Amino acid sequence: MEKPPETVALAGNPNTGKTTLFNALCGAVEKVGNYAGATVSVRRGQCYTPHGRKLEIIDLPGCYALAGGSPDQRIASDVLLGQHEKHPRPDLVVCVLDASHLERHLQLALEIIELGVPVILALNMVDMAEKSGLRLDPVKLSEELGVPVVPIQADRGKGLVELKQAMGHPLPAVPEPLWEKGDAASRTRFGLDAAELAARRPTLHSSNLSDRLDTVLLHPVFGWVCFIGIMFALFWSIFSFAGIPMGWIESLQDFLIGQVENAMSEGDLRDLLTQGIIGGVGAVVIFLPQILLLFFFIGLLESSGYMARAAFLMDGFMAKAGLSGKAFLPLLSSFACAIPGVMATRTIDSPKERLVTIFVAPWMSCSARLPVYLLLVPMLLGGSEGGSMQALVFLSIYALGTLTAFVVARLLRGRLGPDEIKSHFLLELPPYRLPQWRYIFRHVLDRGWAFLKNAGTVILGIMILLWAATTYPKLESDDPAEVLAHTVVGRVSHFIEPIVKPLGFDGRTGTAILTSFAAREVFVGSMAQLFHVQESDDEQAMRGRIRTQMAAETWPDGRPMFGPAAVISLLIFYIYALQCLPTSAVVAREAGSWKWAVGQFLFMTLFAAGASLLVYQTARLFNLA
Repeated sequence: MEKPPETVALAGNPNTGKTTLFNALCGAVEKVGNYAGATVSVRRGQCYTPHGRKLEIIDLPGCYALAGGSPDQRIASDVLLGQHEKHPRPDLVVCVLDASHLERHLQLALEIIELGVPVILALNMVDMAEKSGLRLDPVKLSEELGVPVVPIQADRGKGLVELKQAMGHPLPAVPEPLWEKGDAASRTRFGLDAAELAARRPTLHSSNLSDRLDTVLLHPVFGWVCFIGIMFALFWSIFSFAGIPMGWIESLQDFLIGQVENAMSEGDLRDLLTQGIIGGVGAVVIFLPQILLLFFFIGLLESSGYMARAAFLMDGFMAKAGLSGKAFLPLLSSFACAIPGVMATRTIDSPKERLVTIFVAPWMSCSARLPVYLLLVPMLLGGSEGGSMQALVFLSIYALGTLTAFVVARLLRGRLGPDEIKSHFLLELPPYRLPQWRYIFRHVLDRGWAFLKNAGTVILGIMILLWAATTYPKLESDDPAEVLAHTVVGRVSHFIEPIVKPLGFDGRTGTAILTSFAAREVFVGSMAQLFHVQESDDEQAMRGRIRTQMAAETWPDGRPMFGPAAVISLLIFYIYALQCLPTSAVVAREAGSWKWAVGQFLFMTLFAAGASLLVYQTARLFNLA
């Protein structure tokens, strides 16, 4: 009977390239980001030594010490101590260290050595350390610690063969600590002495490129100017560069509709295919280029090392909201999607700060809101899509949601009271690096595929149901309004219109909002169907026709239905409403209670409705509606 493979745990501080090494060893591709918390759970994989011995590799969350209050630190500690219910104690631990920061990263390695398990040190990013002027001596470090030390470059696959040889049989002997075991001060002194012997810098006050860049990017004034400029450039690029691929998608959609119309005679089945399936899903997929660009730029900031600088800049600002810089990283991730943002809160030590961050994370306008904003903002500006003014409005929308989140976080943090154990914000600034294009593009493709799967399942199902609801029961009449009023949607719209009318919406818009609670992107397709928008072969036809139809709608008294006040009211609602039900499921899991998730959902929905009501009624009061 074949023996089960030995288990090898990869441990280390954040930013050491631990997940990159896991991918290189196992052939897996996980998200890599230069900030704490990219790995917030245990990942498993398999690899083989040069002699054919199979090993089970587990990638532990990055942490600075084994004793910590955050969930990711507890996971790492429990696995290494053999106290995790799903993962037995590893047979070997590979400590991944950034060669440029040995004096700090050795502290965790020394803690692991004290656990009494075989240990190998993987000295990563040796090329960058040498470029910065360090002279490394892995042999000396191995002699000082009594464990094998293997220099590697995980992103380029260098040193992997030597590392696998060190991981083969026989496993390294359990090291004997040469410092006073259990004494943090003794361990710290030993680590500093070992780092000084193994990594020497030619001049005491030499600085590298990262240091020189940080004098500008972390400057109290110029740092903020650069930060705002980078955010503005990000949004401007998204809306400027996506026009061409969006045109391709529109052309493909028009082609498919034309093919179906030419191949089939008129009837409900053809309408279902053209209006319900191709038209409905196409109205959502059209925004795929913007979403891909958003994930690309976020990945670029993460991979280059700037994301950690942004967190450093934001720490003082976020302290005014009762949060630390650690909360910035999950919140920034929520701009792409609230679900990974909520999961990334596991890196926060304070349980109360973690709950507050989870509560306000959905107010970071995620990529799913982009289709709604792209439909409504040009109506507000009275022009076409694109341009610096639209980018400025988008930046203002994102800023409004963020500022409101900070205000609510401050109020909620005060009500929860102080933590029993005071936590501190600790963040290592990684060196600036060339982007890891392979991982960035893989992450972008993964997120794009996830979006398309969502469009092909949840959104497709909703579009089909909505088509049926706008078609049946049928009424023989030449009046489209009368026909729609007889359908299921017409009856629902009639029922909810008194509820949403004070916000500036009619029943059809209210129905579109209801359908978008499953996925925000559904709103655009719902509006196209509910307002009977016809297809066109022109560039950006779908959104343009939806806006044209909305602009032509009037109330019974002749007032425009979608004047500036109503459009702003609708934007406000989508800024604040938590309409992604999968997010609520993740919140319930991460917060450990459905009460927290339900309370968050109700609060944000009522807050959104109240804010929309205030905006619209104030505008009407001053005759601005």
